[in-house]
Amino acid sequence: MPVYFIFFYMNLSMITDYDIYLFKEGSHCRLYEKLGAHPLEGSVYFAVWAPNARYVSVVGSFNSWDRGANPLKLREDGSGIWEGFVEKARVGDLYKYFIVSKSGYEAEKADPFGFFFEVSPKTASIVWDLSYQWKDQKWMKERHKKNALDSPWLIYEVHLGSWKKKGWESLSYRELAEELVEYIKEMGFTHVEFLPVMEHPFYGSWGYQITGYFAPTSRYGTPQDFMYLIDRLHQEGIGVILDWVPSHFPTDGHALAYFDGTHLYEYEDFRKRYHPDWNSYIFDYSKPEVRSFLLSSAHFWLGIYHADGIRVDAVASMLYLDYSRKPGEWVPNIYGGKENLEAIEFIRKLNECLYRDFPDIQTIAEESTAWPMVTKPTYLGGLGFGMKWNMGWMHDTLFYFSKDPIHRKYHQDKLTFSLWYAFSENFVLVLSHDEVVHGKGSLINKMPKDWWQKFANLRLLLTYMYAHPGKKLLFMGGEFGQWDEWNHDRGLDWFLLEHPTHRGVQKLVRDLNRVVKENPALYELDFSHEGFEWIDFSDTDQSVISFLRKDRSGKNILLSVFNFTPVPRYNYRIGVPYRGFWKKIINSDALEYGGSGHGDTEGVHTEDVPFHGRPYSICLTLPPLAGLYFKIALS
Repeated sequence: MPVYFIFFYMNLSMITDYDIYLFKEGSHCRLYEKLGAHPLEGSVYFAVWAPNARYVSVVGSFNSWDRGANPLKLREDGSGIWEGFVEKARVGDLYKYFIVSKSGYEAEKADPFGFFFEVSPKTASIVWDLSYQWKDQKWMKERHKKNALDSPWLIYEVHLGSWKKKGWESLSYRELAEELVEYIKEMGFTHVEFLPVMEHPFYGSWGYQITGYFAPTSRYGTPQDFMYLIDRLHQEGIGVILDWVPSHFPTDGHALAYFDGTHLYEYEDFRKRYHPDWNSYIFDYSKPEVRSFLLSSAHFWLGIYHADGIRVDAVASMLYLDYSRKPGEWVPNIYGGKENLEAIEFIRKLNECLYRDFPDIQTIAEESTAWPMVTKPTYLGGLGFGMKWNMGWMHDTLFYFSKDPIHRKYHQDKLTFSLWYAFSENFVLVLSHDEVVHGKGSLINKMPKDWWQKFANLRLLLTYMYAHPGKKLLFMGGEFGQWDEWNHDRGLDWFLLEHPTHRGVQKLVRDLNRVVKENPALYELDFSHEGFEWIDFSDTDQSVISFLRKDRSGKNILLSVFNFTPVPRYNYRIGVPYRGFWKKIINSDALEYGGSGHGDTEGVHTEDVPFHGRPYSICLTLPPLAGLYFKIALS
């Protein structure tokens, strides 16, 4: 028997006094190394937090689920942690914790720190070893460049279970590591964002109702299979963002809810505990042990699974005590306000912990309100996120595009309003899964008028988004004009790519990804007003806007012009700041994209005609419902 095992076995603990100090302070970021099930030679060490229990044992396939066979011992330091060794347990064994509370409540609970679970609807945890031989060393060494805020971020948002199906079966992690990775590489996206992969009992929640905060869902394979998927993405130079949900959790009896016969992980007061939108429970951020649990979960995915960032779901619901509540249904904070001070403290601590230990990652907030300084450092009073989803841009832009083009001139302020606040935060422009479900229709079906105009409008929307300041995110299916709205029980309609119009949209997205990566003007100053300059936003009668994007050096200049009507505009004059040849690099109405081919020239020379307050101008043919990009070479 090795010396280290004898030491642990005699001391009956893998937890140090310092671990307890950090745990009770609310700052332990690596609890997954201490709590849960940890295989050792000839034994498995179990540890679980259940401070209000009077008896805890481990039951499982190794002891015929005998509740009296393997009791755990309560530590004497007041931590509420029960621990012990089970000699018969091995990797692959099923287990749960049998808990008897001081009030007499009894339950068999899945491990909050379980690394692997049975496939739903079964609920047992599985003893597992997370050893894996990574081959992404090159990516990990250089990812600080790919994840920097002045690098291109072209994110493909994916629900793993429904990207592609084999009959009615989802692809496995290993199959996705071949097919999905190859597709993302071919399309030119820089990052992929997965809807939550953490274990969840209800498939229809898309992963947003998590019960296993330290386990990838077993629906698609083992933890090592998921590591292999991330490894393959990294080897192809593709970053991985994971959706993560610290805002609420489901009330399933086998999991966190009422864990030790008390509201341990959730708030005691129902007005703070219950989430009316999702019929779930809200974490009690006032408890330091709960904060340590959540900090450790986020840290786990970045450290053990090499994720390049996390997108934190439903941040607004964490920040506001009155979120989705009527008067009298919520409890004010100690100052009488509606802000959840405990959640705010946790969020700041989260970002400080993650950027301290992983300075080359990014945290992204899904925050839908006007809360200030979401992406500003905590030492300045901000929340400390790296980026924030721009929900306002998404809603305003889709509202504008839903209008018949004849009426768009009355709503152009909806289109241009985003530039008033575009640099107040580090924004990600999103056309996300939220906008193509629950009767909202697919992207192409949001577009008005006939079949041709729907495709033209979709190409125009994508071209406009890629030119607008901010990083970019597109949900799967939008890149080729999926007609049906997203259904998690079906794969995408890949057969549509047999049709040239759908292939045209896909080729446009592929070219837009390439053009962004080739032109620092379209990404380097996404978060600075120095990288953007209006040419004209006042031509409401013709529904045309135009602007410049610039890089840090001032030598990479791109002109973008958009015609939001189906009427071609001939001899349309645009003022420009530089003399020379403006080369066309994108025309969303090009024949190869399924368009009409209007304005398909190599480019245009300037004329010495001042216009739009600039010393030179160019005369263009603006295609119907289309966007154009032009580039000038400056020495």
